[in-house]
Amino acid sequence: MTHDLFGTDGIRGCANKFPVTPETAMKVGMAAGRIFTRGEHRHRVVIGKDTRLSGYMIESALVSGFTSVGMDVFQFGPLPTPAVSMLTRSLRADLGVMISASHNHYADNGIKFFGPDGHKLSDEVESEIELLMQNGLQDGLATSENIGRAKRIDDSQARYIEFAKRTFPRQLTLEGMRVVVDCANGAAYRVAPSVFWELGAEIFTLGVNPNGMNINDECGSTFPDAMCRKVLETRSDIGIALDGDADRVVMCDENGRLIDGDQVLALIAQSWAKKGELKGGGVVGTVMSNIGLERHLKSLGLILSRSSVGDRYVIEKMRDGGFNVGGEQSGHIILSDFATTGDGIIAALQVLAVIAEEGVRTSEIAPFEPVPQILENIRFKENASPLTDKKVLSCIEAGEARFNGAGRLLVRKSGTERVIRVMGEGDDENLLRKVVDEVVAVIRKAAA
Repeated sequence: MTHDLFGTDGIRGCANKFPVTPETAMKVGMAAGRIFTRGEHRHRVVIGKDTRLSGYMIESALVSGFTSVGMDVFQFGPLPTPAVSMLTRSLRADLGVMISASHNHYADNGIKFFGPDGHKLSDEVESEIELLMQNGLQDGLATSENIGRAKRIDDSQARYIEFAKRTFPRQLTLEGMRVVVDCANGAAYRVAPSVFWELGAEIFTLGVNPNGMNINDECGSTFPDAMCRKVLETRSDIGIALDGDADRVVMCDENGRLIDGDQVLALIAQSWAKKGELKGGGVVGTVMSNIGLERHLKSLGLILSRSSVGDRYVIEKMRDGGFNVGGEQSGHIILSDFATTGDGIIAALQVLAVIAEEGVRTSEIAPFEPVPQILENIRFKENASPLTDKKVLSCIEAGEARFNGAGRLLVRKSGTERVIRVMGEGDDENLLRKVVDEVVAVIRKAAA
């Protein structure tokens, strides 16, 4: 069944335009509430959000939808996506909701759902929600005496802080370490600095003054330059940059050199493998993962199992293959021993644990040298279909042939934005640049 509302990571789009409107939010709350009302107990849903101005509007509409079908609502306020996943399980809720558009500009917003097990909903359940919305919702309204109640949970941030701290080895400390934390003016602006400070680090913060419109604005994991500059300015040991909902992280060493998700995956994998804690014989990455990661893991006797892009698909492959480490180059790192979704703070803590345990500088822990890789994003008009254009397809095929097995091209439509992503990698950087530039030029013409 095709999805009109749900993409690769829930519902997402420009706030106050379909599908991210109060009307849609209320209806999706009613439909999801009905589907997850199972049994005779008092049903509950938990709702978190990031710091976007439109979050208030979407939250109120969702509360109306859920309470109208008899679900009680617990509202957390600004809280990271992984915290909502964790608290869905901790509070034994029937459903969890995160209102966020992750790394997107503030004008966008979105709705992500978690089942009672803390995992994101499957395609099949999302289709069921859409079908119910299309077929009418009036029959499922609660009687007057059974309308749900809504209440705010004041200690949700403290609960998550303690949960995150428990993932850091008890015998270690961050004392003496200088850490820059960029919270992207997003959902983790309160909890992230507290986690690292309470473990002993000296903290320098960025992106901790949200105003509803500055989330991801030249800060956070999508714009790591600010973090790198701050690390050099403060002579810090490491920089940590989260995205708007804190489910992804990128880092930098004391010299301002970036550490992306592939490097974090490799570091955690080799550390856990030494301790006998790595499961599945390797890690799960995506089709975007750098081939340097694959080569490095192979040298350690480990495998890289690739999934489609999207942390939900990484998690599915992890569960199928018995892996406990997986993630994306963008910084979605899933550590299933601790969490059921990507968690930027917990991933950063595992990297800090390696540094603290081995007593080395951050620049000394980079596991591998990545193969040159280029990523270009091309926006396209609503009625354009660049990836069906014959000239585009021919250019992609010709580009792949020029690599002659020493590189690859990956061209795909984003599941969260109206963007075509062109990724190329290869050992010959000059050839790589030429091939990518040619493909991008042809796509831009078709997208106009």
